[in-house]
Amino acid sequence: MKQKITILGSGTSQGIPVIGCHCKSCNSSDRKDKRFRTSAFIEVDKVKLLIDAGPDLRMQLLANSIEDLDAVLFTHEHQDHTAGLDDLRPIVFKQKKAMPLWCSTQVQRRLIEQYSYTLTNAEYPGVPKFQYCNFNGDYFKIQGVEVLRIHAKHGQMDVSGFRIGDITYLTDLNFISNEELKKVFGSKLLILGCLRRESHHSHFNLEEAIEVGLKSNVPRILFTHLSHHFEIHGELSALLPSGFELAFDGQTIEL
Repeated sequence: MKQKITILGSGTSQGIPVIGCHCKSCNSSDRKDKRFRTSAFIEVDKVKLLIDAGPDLRMQLLANSIEDLDAVLFTHEHQDHTAGLDDLRPIVFKQKKAMPLWCSTQVQRRLIEQYSYTLTNAEYPGVPKFQYCNFNGDYFKIQGVEVLRIHAKHGQMDVSGFRIGDITYLTDLNFISNEELKKVFGSKLLILGCLRRESHHSHFNLEEAIEVGLKSNVPRILFTHLSHHFEIHGELSALLPSGFELAFDGQTIEL
């Protein structure tokens, strides 16, 4: 089974550079410090899956030549993970079928609120068609590809992580139980949210993310959802323990 992940975005809800900010990270000329909102594209053989659809989605799809999708998986309902859903219209029109959206009932409610026109004007030719697929248990299949849902907390909010083959994706979290972390064991690659050095009420900081990464025993860990409060990519990368890296936009990894 061939598996490939492309990091479409590795930044926080404001992205990097942040509008109006002139810190070292925001002023960096290194392309690895230019970060769209967090999202990822996973290919398993010929099946193509998108995780989250934030406000930068159009540019992310164009930058990575993504023209087809089999489904979208949502981690949670915050705007930086859902605000680009309408940008899937060209793909929906091209494929001539409804796009499956895998999400919790909580996320579905928010998407229906945000994109009510997709239901109220369903026959209008310019409206994309979506098929809501709620998680029914923690194991499900998309086009034959097995997905394992992982439960975590983002402050008081329930969020979903996903293990797809040897790849585990967990972003926007500040708590995961030992029982849920067991679902990560045996992965070859873990994409893990890590906001900044300072403590945060709903995100892992650097120390916490390293601790979880070590407990997972995954040999390669990439931090995502990075803020401009960190050092620039090259400086922070040099300080990380062995096996830990910073994700960057456009990065591809094949397993």
